[in-house]
Amino acid sequence: MSSIDAEVLYRALLDQIRAAYGDQLGGAEGAVLAGIHSGGAWLAERLARDLKLASFGVVNVALHRDDYAKKGLHSQASPTSLPFAVDGRRIVLVDDVLYTGRTIRAALNELYDYGRPASVELAVLADRGGRELPVAARCVGGMVDVPADATLVLAREDDGAGRTRFVFHTEARAD
Repeated sequence: MSSIDAEVLYRALLDQIRAAYGDQLGGAEGAVLAGIHSGGAWLAERLARDLKLASFGVVNVALHRDDYAKKGLHSQASPTSLPFAVDGRRIVLVDDVLYTGRTIRAALNELYDYGRPASVELAVLADRGGRELPVAARCVGGMVDVPADATLVLAREDDGAGRTRFVFHTEARAD
């Protein structure tokens, strides 16, 4: 597998979000960002900063995962935090990797625990195909080719000046 440049994918995703939403993001009536813990939350944080948004939400999907009994709760996972009302809002759900669609399903269930949004649209850094559910992203940093027996993991690095950069690496799947 060739190297996947997460920073190139990030810039493409940022450009797509700017083109798709323009000035419709933020404010009392605008669309809001909500990132899925953890990679999606990192992305939402950086997108909010680059788009000059006042806030973003974090969605913890642990309790809605269909493999919860197998994986359990992760101690480092923060609880869902949505600094906006969900009812009637247009939500841009952000995640790092779109694969089977199961995490997105869990995130939708978690969001609906907080209210009924007007719409939920998906933005992902990397789409690796392999869908098990009918899920598609409106904004995609890029399509990536990852072996079925590997997991694509996003890491963030601090450059020492308060800026983060994203790096992808692969790990053997732990199914």
